Amino acid sequence: MSSELPEPLHVLAVGAHPDDVEIAIGGTLARLVQQGYRVGIVDLTDGEPTPGSPGPEARLREAAEAARILGVPVRETLDLPNRRLFDSHEGRLALGKVIRRLRPQIVIGLAAKTPLASPDHQQAVQLTDAAVFYARLSKWDEQFDGLPVHAVRKQLWYQLGFASLELPPSGGHFVVDIGETFEIKLRAIRAYASQFPPSKARLFQTLEAQNRFYGGSAGFEVGELFHSTHTLGTRDLVAQVCP
Repeated sequence: MSSELPEPLHVLAVGAHPDDVEIAIGGTLARLVQQGYRVGIVDLTDGEPTPGSPGPEARLREAAEAARILGVPVRETLDLPNRRLFDSHEGRLALGKVIRRLRPQIVIGLAAKTPLASPDHQQAVQLTDAAVFYARLSKWDEQFDGLPVHAVRKQLWYQLGFASLELPPSGGHFVVDIGETFEIKLRAIRAYASQFPPSKARLFQTLEAQNRFYGGSAGFEVGELFHSTHTLGTRDLVAQVCP
């Protein structure tokens, strides 16, 4: 089985629906690709049904085009139900198998529920956390079709929502500079023409304000916010504090 596995990923980003990761961290993913890292995206559902979309095939085409714009070479959509996504053993295994097959060093998933938005987001938090844990468990070959055990080295989280521009109170967060890829991020989001017609232009204004706030808090023009379970350290204080 191992000889048939694809080249391992450096980073795997997980969203509940197509467009989640583009909105939250599309600039970072595009920048990682530019830096030579191998990046993948997994959407837990196809996002259908949804207002404004003619059907699943159109939404999948939009997702593929968005990935192309970001430069992300690997994108997969799991067969889990939109609007009825729940943290289940079957869902954990489905994502765990992807993690074992793609073998990312880092998995990035949703950090929390998004008030007044899809409850799928909160379920995706639990499902992703569990799948990362499941992927490294030995003596469970019958659950994983013989795929080899894989231990993710680091797990990170992203916020998806615009309810607050406050930075987290703890030190377990950081901001990635997306000054060179912010426009790429916007183009990738606009690839979802069914989801973001001209009547939703305000979303892009709000998103820009959020990214400029996060970036400004770290001394960048535009940035994206991430959460980490671990305290972040450095071996070069000057390079870290004055990049």
